[in-house]
Amino acid sequence: MPKLIKKRSKKAGLPPGTLVHIGEKKAETPKMTLIDYDENHFQEREVKKIEECFVFREKPTVTWINVDGLHQVEILAKLGECYGLHPLVLEDILNTDQRPKMEDHGEYIYVVLRDLDYSDKSNEIETEQISLIVGSNFVFSFQEREGDTFDPIRDRIRNNKGRIRKMGADYLAYALLDSIVDNYFIILEKLGEKIELLEEKLVTNPTHETLQTIHHLKREMLFLRKGVWPLREVINGLERGESSLVKEPTRVYLRDIYDHIIQAIDTIETYRDMVSGMLDIYLSSVSNRLNSVMKVLTIIATIFMPLTFLAGIYGMNFKVMPELEWRWGYPLIWLIMVGIGISMLIYFRKKRWL
Repeated sequence: MPKLIKKRSKKAGLPPGTLVHIGEKKAETPKMTLIDYDENHFQEREVKKIEECFVFREKPTVTWINVDGLHQVEILAKLGECYGLHPLVLEDILNTDQRPKMEDHGEYIYVVLRDLDYSDKSNEIETEQISLIVGSNFVFSFQEREGDTFDPIRDRIRNNKGRIRKMGADYLAYALLDSIVDNYFIILEKLGEKIELLEEKLVTNPTHETLQTIHHLKREMLFLRKGVWPLREVINGLERGESSLVKEPTRVYLRDIYDHIIQAIDTIETYRDMVSGMLDIYLSSVSNRLNSVMKVLTIIATIFMPLTFLAGIYGMNFKVMPELEWRWGYPLIWLIMVGIGISMLIYFRKKRWL
């Protein structure tokens, strides 16, 4: 799992707006792609230099620039200079432990949120920061690593499916947000399966590995809540805000995302309660197992207590003990000891202690 707080020591003493990448280097070389489209026109290409994108600034078409990999701050600096982005916005894009938020800067809207992915190799949730800048005719997206989160959106643009080519940049931003939020439900489904399997194991045969899995799940739910809960405010701000960049037809779709986020938050809270309850179930199961063992040992000790008493008496070295000279003394003592043991077992079973 990623660290709770990324190190910020590299920024100590630097003035606000200084562009310093904070976080892991998740891509060897940055990859920049450009998609420019309208209802009747479409072009897509991978650009080697960010300056190639600047010619699209004044075009009436919608321009989507996606950057995978944030460690080369020169790319962000040139893009911000061309489009007039505030230095603090650029600084937040490079600081990859931002809390999901939305900022309206008049000519553009800045949105930052978390993208979640479940790794089958590590069996853990992987998270990365995605930043969006939405203007009147452009959308910039910044990802820490190259992935397939936005591939369905690219296919819809290429094949002119739905209304994405008929709408503006605000609808493209909605589509990107919706793709990220839909991915949350895939993560929640996989976590739900893990929790159900863990519950069955917890009741039947709890082990030390079960306790480790519970703590691991609690940590994952913490990261989920940290990434999803603030997104409610972000979408609410976009949907109810007064920015002219978000058109009225798009606000209807943003309300749909808001409903999905509320549903995801409810599911996360339910899972958190279930995982927290699992720790109590684990402790109860371990305590019950210990009580069962102690009950068996107590019954054995109780049965052998009178037998030990008899053995102790006839193990004493007194000279005058009549039973020692009696022929049937040894079988009689065995008969008495076996009878006492059987009688005690019958009594325990009648009391339902066995």
